[in-house]
Amino acid sequence: MRLKTLLFAALANLSAMTAHAAGLKFIQVPADAAGPSIDAAMWSPCAGPPGEVKIKGFLLPAVPDCPIAGEKLPLVIISHGYGGWYFGHHDTAEALADAGFVVVAINHPQANHADMSRANGLGVLRQRPLDIKRTIDFMVGASAKVDPQRVGFYGFSQGGYTGLIVGGANPDFNKLPPRCSDPTAIGCPPAGQPKPARRELPPETLTHDPRVKAIVVADPLSVVFQSAGSMKDVTVPLQLWSSQFGGDAISPADVKRLAGLLPQAPDFHIVPNAVHFSFLTPCPPEDARKLSPACIDASGFDRIAFHKTFNADVIAFFRKHLVEDQGKNCPSLATKQRKHRCNRRQ
Repeated sequence: MRLKTLLFAALANLSAMTAHAAGLKFIQVPADAAGPSIDAAMWSPCAGPPGEVKIKGFLLPAVPDCPIAGEKLPLVIISHGYGGWYFGHHDTAEALADAGFVVVAINHPQANHADMSRANGLGVLRQRPLDIKRTIDFMVGASAKVDPQRVGFYGFSQGGYTGLIVGGANPDFNKLPPRCSDPTAIGCPPAGQPKPARRELPPETLTHDPRVKAIVVADPLSVVFQSAGSMKDVTVPLQLWSSQFGGDAISPADVKRLAGLLPQAPDFHIVPNAVHFSFLTPCPPEDARKLSPACIDASGFDRIAFHKTFNADVIAFFRKHLVEDQGKNCPSLATKQRKHRCNRRQ
């Protein structure tokens, strides 16, 4: 989809849902030898009263710079899809923060709605997992409120691909469509000029991170993971979501095939009547279809209702694998104000 339409949809998403107002803070992972700086938004449990923050003309349920309530909290990193940004799944981030998690959603550098200068080609696919590692490094070093033993990940589309790599997958980039099938892609010759010959790519050594103990992926880019060998090292608990109809180059058949290749059966969900963009934060009901394809669902699909159940399932999965299974520091996951209880799923 086009960058402009995705940006409009992402901005529209900000006013779509009501939720408890988690703490919201903007942070930046500093540039280093491994890559440029990473802009991020952090949601966290907040003991203050609910409020709203205005961002680019839209109201978001949040308390700006609210002190983090709790100690040794589990951390969840969110990775967006192609052309996305750190607010593309803000309702899920808010729900997780309200349930006692610190959540950091990043803008992948030079591959997000505001800067697509390096969004095409293999470079970004190689860099994305390293962005996640650098973000975890930063959060573990910068905040004593985060428990480094309880780190989770959520990713959508290319963000789902990113999570699979972080969890141990090894892609075969030869399965990707030719990079210059789109003549407008960065670094490709203009239409009418010869395209570069396709060459076989060597196996990749990409960034895996064993600190990530639980992973949720929705409609992941799966075409590069179509052999048992590519998935044999993914042993982390995995919740896998697929839309029924897919879209934006994501095939439900590829996602289903991926589920069968995992060495341990995932918590696999196929969402009836959903399209690929149904996993994005719901758009406002008024004029949603005039804004972007990212706001358009299949006839009869209720994205707002779906996200309520989706967020509850994601929280339950992370709570099981980052809280209950670890069995320590449980009281820190709840605040008296929110009346959450230890070891109890939503």
